[in-house]
Amino acid sequence: MKAGLWEKNLLELVRRTSTDLPSDVEQGIRRALRREKRGTRAAWVLESMLANADIARRESLPLCQDTGVLTFYFSVPVGFDTNMLVARTRAAVAKATRRGYLRINAVDSMSGAPYETNSAHGAPVFDFRQGARKTVDVRLVMKGGGCENVGRQYSLPDAQLGAGRDLEGVRRCVLDAAWHAQGLGCAPGVLGVCIGGDRASGYAYAKEQFLRRMCERAATDRLARLEDRLMKDIARLEIGPMGMGGRATALAVKAGALSRLPASYFVSVSYMCWAFRRRGVLLGPEGGVNRWLY
Repeated sequence: MKAGLWEKNLLELVRRTSTDLPSDVEQGIRRALRREKRGTRAAWVLESMLANADIARRESLPLCQDTGVLTFYFSVPVGFDTNMLVARTRAAVAKATRRGYLRINAVDSMSGAPYETNSAHGAPVFDFRQGARKTVDVRLVMKGGGCENVGRQYSLPDAQLGAGRDLEGVRRCVLDAAWHAQGLGCAPGVLGVCIGGDRASGYAYAKEQFLRRMCERAATDRLARLEDRLMKDIARLEIGPMGMGGRATALAVKAGALSRLPASYFVSVSYMCWAFRRRGVLLGPEGGVNRWLY
């Protein structure tokens, strides 16, 4: 395997993810702008976001100074050398940090000392699946601390919310999460929702919803209808971009469901800011690019 080619293309994946807002997200912000009145604070914030995205793309500069936690989702062929892939990815992340595509963003939790390569225990995060393709499918999500901090998890029933163990209860949880965020997650963003699972798998699957395109509907009609209703309900909160007021509080709601224990009914909500950094690439057996995704 050509280690240099793997590192080169993984570095380019990091660069694109950090600096180039995906077109479906940008179009979502433009649609939100058309729904706001011209000259309002909400419109000004959305216009500023689009201007920021344009500069970041042209100058290869990070969309946000918080380049976040990097989560790599790999789908690899049977028998693929995943240790090599981890090593090349870590090398690419270190090079991206030196070149300024990433901030030094991984910190030792005990001492507070930074890891200057952004490579440490738990950084980056790696998720491996066995795929049917002969190619290696790599998806990268970069999630900053501001939006991570406003994620929430609920255990139903919840007496304070009047939320039972049903989709109406789920709806109340998601609205509560959006209300408590109050623009702190750099709204308008995307809410990833997992119904079920345990505490760990629920949060992980809620984040996995960010791999879906903005226009992609949920896998079942019931979940798709829930997503549509939540978008209307969240707009009525009028929190608006960055909490400035207006209808553009969320760009999308993406919901999924996992099985659960009879004793548990968790609803996990992960929030992604407007700087929705998500990219992907299909790499061939030697590390060459077959196709860029998103």
